[in-house]
Parts: sequence; C-alpha cells; structure tokens
Amino acid sequence: MANEITRSNGFVVLARRTAMTDERLAAIEQLYRDKFRAFVSVANGIVGNTDEGFDAVQDAFASAVRMRSRYRGEAPLEAWLWRIVLNSARDRARRTRQLPALVTGQEASTNGAGPAQVPHWLFDLTERQRTIVFLRYFADLDYRAIADLLAISEGTVAATLSKARAALRPRLEEERPPADDGSRSRSRLPSPRPLLS
Repeated sequence: MANEITRSNGFVVLARRTAMTDERLAAIEQLYRDKFRAFVSVANGIVGNTDEGFDAVQDAFASAVRMRSRYRGEAPLEAWLWRIVLNSARDRARRTRQLPALVTGQEASTNGAGPAQVPHWLFDLTERQRTIVFLRYFADLDYRAIADLLAISEGTVAATLSKARAALRPRLEEERPPADDGSRSRSRLPSPRPLLS
C-alpha cells in the first residue's frame, strides 16, 4: 500500500489497516464515499476553514468506525453519522477558536475535487442558523431530517431558515448583478432560457 493517501480514500485505508469487515463498516464507507463533499462543506461551515472542516470529518469517521457497535439502528445510519460529524466540527471549532477564513471572489467547486468554499458573510449568521442552512442547502437534507438530527421541531427548522434568509437577503441583494435596464430585477430567479431558439 502506498504511503501517500489522498483525502477521499484515507477512511478506506484506516478500515483496511484495522482489518474491519462487517456490514456496518461497509455502510459507513459507502456513505463516506457518497456524501463526502456534503460532510466537509457542512463541517467547513461550522469550523470556518476547509482544512479544519476536512479534519473534523476524518475525525468523525474514525470515531464512527471505532464506535460502530454502538449504533443501535433506531434511526438511519446517515443521521447517526451526521450527528458525529456535527459534534466533531463543533468540538474542533471550540478548540481552535479561530476566525473563519475569508473567501471572496471564488466560485464553488464544480469539478467534484473538493468542497465548495464558504462565503465569509455566512459567518454573520448564528451557529444554529449556519448549521441549518448548511444541512439544508449543502447537505440537501429535508426539514424532518434536520429536525431529527438536531433534536428540534420542524417548525424550529423552518423559522430558523426564515430568519437566516432574512439576515442574508441584504447581502445577496448587494451581490446580485443589476438588470439589463440598470435597475434591480424584481424576480428572485433569472428568467428561464427558451429550450428551442
């Protein structure tokens, strides 16, 4: 086995080194592969730094592998893993107490190579708002899954997202390009392009 390990296969190497082969491990590994970018994006949103977010996810999955016998199966495995990732990111954020890295003028990664960078103004939100925004829009979890994961009601998820959107609206308006006529467009979404020209 090569000494150099890429970020996305480090978990696989850990599992092979410890000779762990069971159904839970296979399921954990599959979720790691399928949701890696979402896990890192959410952790990055909590910690405020891509490298720290990545490390939080690696720590979380190493813990999940070690503690997999504690998984009782009462909730989906993915929810159990999300809780471990969130706790790992929160612990790392408390330990480092570092200010979020400012990211300006960078576009989200579209090549699948890594997590998208987080705009610095998202860190103006409270930790709860930021966590829920990331779980909803970066991890693509529905309100019920977020509520179960954070042990809050779906109404609290909806209210928190509403407050976060209201807080972000002025920033998003500032960054929206002006309409062709020089005034701001009233539409929230760009006009659809015709399918046939």
